Amino acid sequence: MATERTTAPVTAFMLIKTMPEWLAMTPQERMDAFVTRVVPAIRARTTGVRSRFYDTEFYSTRVTDVWVWEADDHDAYQRLVDALRETPFWDRYFQVVDLLVGTENGYARTYGVEAVTGIAT
Repeated sequence: MATERTTAPVTAFMLIKTMPEWLAMTPQERMDAFVTRVVPAIRARTTGVRSRFYDTEFYSTRVTDVWVWEADDHDAYQRLVDALRETPFWDRYFQVVDLLVGTENGYARTYGVEAVTGIAT
């Protein structure tokens, strides 16, 4: 069993649902609001984070979107969440339904074994 400390990127699956304030805007107003009110806060308060955004409203009624974040470490992830909470994104534009946070192949690092669960066909 490995006893050395290793640092792995943190991946967060942010399950979100659009709120009436967001839906009341036109698509252009939404993009403008996001670029002027959300992105600057993220850029000002964080480093070492990357994201991808997935639309799910046509497959799910519980959440409308999944915002996947990868952070270099737990501190970067915490700064990201703190930054988002200071913007209208959090609880005005979107409801954060759930946060699923983990590290890829953590079991392999813990036990010092090869990661066998990444499958491609």
